[in-house]
Amino acid sequence: MNSSRVPTIALVILIVVVAAGAFFGVRYIRGLEARIDDLSAQAEAADDRAASSASRALQAEEAAQSAAREAQRAQEAASSERTAREAAEDARLVAEGDADLARLEAEYADQRAADAEAEAEQIRQERDLEMQRLEDALGNIAETQRTALGLVMNLGDDTINFDTDKADLKAADRELLARIAGVLLTSRGFRLQVFGHTDDVGTVDHNLGLSERRAQSVRDYLVEAGLDPAIVTTKGFGKSKPLVPGTSDAARARNRRVEVGIIDTTVNYTDVAQQEQ
Repeated sequence: MNSSRVPTIALVILIVVVAAGAFFGVRYIRGLEARIDDLSAQAEAADDRAASSASRALQAEEAAQSAAREAQRAQEAASSERTAREAAEDARLVAEGDADLARLEAEYADQRAADAEAEAEQIRQERDLEMQRLEDALGNIAETQRTALGLVMNLGDDTINFDTDKADLKAADRELLARIAGVLLTSRGFRLQVFGHTDDVGTVDHNLGLSERRAQSVRDYLVEAGLDPAIVTTKGFGKSKPLVPGTSDAARARNRRVEVGIIDTTVNYTDVAQQEQ
């Protein structure tokens, strides 16, 4: 082979090789660029998916937080409702306890009232028997009548006989009052009122003073005989309260009198006393 043609062939081969390399290099580069574009697109898609996922994750987190808040509110509401139920139950138990206590107190009050009434009735019966005993005993001494408040003894001229215009007690009068005091000293729970009365002879003022002095004489002797002075009072009525009408000697004798009221203080006779007055 001609030596001059060798470089030419070599050059041709080199050019061919370079051209081939350039051709394939361009294609390779274009492939790489396409691959890069594809990867970029995939990366952008991945970014979009990531962003979408992040958005969904944020939404999910917000939803979870909202759900947590709702759950907290529900828990607080449940706790409040439970507290309210417990408070209502406590209130119910307290109300039932108060009702039971009120019922027991009412029953106890009713029982005490019944006991008090029974005791009062027993006292009334005992005092009634005592007043009956005093009436029988004093009735053997002088005229004695039962009243709503107790007893009234009528000491007229046939029992205590004062001299005209006098208030001094005679020996027989003292003996009679001693017997009355003896009976009264066997009992308790009463007070005495001694009332003086005159007939219609004389002035109002004179007879009033005379009746007061006579009542005082009887009261002083009963106290001297042993009765408590704190339970014996006196009052003179003069001729203002005659026992019988008329101006005859018999009527005047009936109206000249001293009355001894024996008032039971153990039993409450307030209503009766007001009616009597």
